[in-house]
Amino acid sequence: MDRMDTQRAQVAGPDLATVAKLLADGTRAGFCLALLDGRAWTATELARHAGVAPSTATEHLHALVRGNLLAEERQGRHRYVRLAGPQVAELIESLAAMAPERTPAPRTLSAAGRRQALALARTCYDHLAGTVGVAITDAMLERRLLNLERGLGLTSAGATWLENLGVTVPACTRRPSVRSCLDWTERRPHLGGAVGAALCRHAFDAGWVTPVGTTRAVTVTSLGRQALRRHLGLSDELLPQT
Repeated sequence: MDRMDTQRAQVAGPDLATVAKLLADGTRAGFCLALLDGRAWTATELARHAGVAPSTATEHLHALVRGNLLAEERQGRHRYVRLAGPQVAELIESLAAMAPERTPAPRTLSAAGRRQALALARTCYDHLAGTVGVAITDAMLERRLLNLERGLGLTSAGATWLENLGVTVPACTRRPSVRSCLDWTERRPHLGGAVGAALCRHAFDAGWVTPVGTTRAVTVTSLGRQALRRHLGLSDELLPQT
């Protein structure tokens, strides 16, 4: 390929560098990580979270919205932002799994506890992640509810299992039914996509998991441990109480 062909290919291809530039800033990247909880945040809340001035947060948020990584919602005079969709959440989680760990050692026992709780079980936008999320995915693979023949996919046995469990997966959606999402703490895949979201929603509705404070961490309840042991054979060692 000569120089002209190379330049033409660069112009015609996806502008990946623009997305990379948005996430290359530590404050913007931190905003995206915080928004993995699936909630809508105000600029003031994100500024406080990142330790920056509100005007600085607003400038960064405008850039992220223009870059289609965040979506803006307005309610009266209030402006909220959230991740633009599950595909953005999965991108952020996957990049976090590839990033070097630079979190300083926690200075308090409560900070260490929060960090441990996040690693054990948390939500990744709208599906389960952490040790528990990966364990659920592994168990579904072992029981042939999922397979890896053409990437992660739901088997007919898996569809029947979900139906018997009372898990409703929305139909007629552009979102992939099943998607592998690289877990940033386990560095292994957990279940995303419409099936992962539906299973997570069922876990909350059935009382299998409950939120831990205002963080993304969740705890597996006694009822949840019984259900996951019965339906997926998960051991109590994988489902410790937090």
